[in-house]
Amino acid sequence: MLFRFCSRFAATVTLGLLMFSPLAAWDYTGHRIVNQAALASLPADFPEFVRAPAAAERIAFLAGEPDRWRNVPDLPIKHANGLDHYCDLEHLAGAGVDPRTVSSLRFEFALTFAAGRAAHPEKFPPIDPAKNADRSREWAGFAPWAAAEYYGKLKSAFSYLKAYQEHGGTPVEIENARANILYLMGVMGHVVGDLAQPLHTTMHHHGWVGENPHGYSTWTGIHAWLDGGLIAQTGVTAGEVCAQVRPAHALSVQPRADGRDPVFVQVMDYALAQNARVEPLYQLEKAGKLAPEAADLSEARTFICEQLQVGGEMLGSIWLTAWRNTIPDVYLQGELLRRQQAAATAPAR
Repeated sequence: MLFRFCSRFAATVTLGLLMFSPLAAWDYTGHRIVNQAALASLPADFPEFVRAPAAAERIAFLAGEPDRWRNVPDLPIKHANGLDHYCDLEHLAGAGVDPRTVSSLRFEFALTFAAGRAAHPEKFPPIDPAKNADRSREWAGFAPWAAAEYYGKLKSAFSYLKAYQEHGGTPVEIENARANILYLMGVMGHVVGDLAQPLHTTMHHHGWVGENPHGYSTWTGIHAWLDGGLIAQTGVTAGEVCAQVRPAHALSVQPRADGRDPVFVQVMDYALAQNARVEPLYQLEKAGKLAPEAADLSEARTFICEQLQVGGEMLGSIWLTAWRNTIPDVYLQGELLRRQQAAATAPAR
């Protein structure tokens, strides 16, 4: 027991140092893999410009962008950005909110959740003001909403790229539109990748909290270990995850009878599926197959590879859906037409 405690303490200290070291961004490695797996999942007819080496590297690099935003002390960005990295689904139930019927509109959900939390304060842990400068502890997290919002932004970017390509956009305008697409694809990947990590979908994110009839670990370092330490120690690579990734498939965009956004619903289903893997994860740890000092980490390694793969597959499917459902940017088309007409009628110089 003493050896296990000392080994785990050392691992926790090491992980803490790595998290604050600009030279060892292990979490970034996992997010890069998710974005690279998503690229590998795309069909051959997806816009070719995203596969150019420089473009693919930009998409992979941007997988770490939302975490970089967390490295500044400004409370407005900490408040807005931090909440988009997770969703503690059990807290929705505590507020009387069913994730399978919840509104797909972020602020409508926020109003409902806030009212439910106020009505049932006994179902939530007390908030320590000293640890809540960014005022995030009152909320369950908004990652599924953020992912659906990025989908809409990417769909818009594909729409105006198409308008520029088909209605006389300049080479510079087309290049800028493509750059925006790469940016949105890359940054979106972080949110979708976060939801592939089961501990980003649960209140048990830094060790089991509350009632614990199965005696699961309360080790607070489990999150950092799963996010990056395990990937580093077991040598998980993008190549092996990409080799296993399944082809992306377009999500349903058919209108729903309940009026909720269909892409959001599928993102929430994806989050719920990863939440179902929280207990299997803690069971691995309880069986001695997950901790840094475990003699055999093969099952844990398989677990994390599967989660990186499922994140890449979901991300690729969202990208594909945005592209295949591009709609005409009628306003921009009109502006480009007027510009062409003005050029055609301008007096010659």
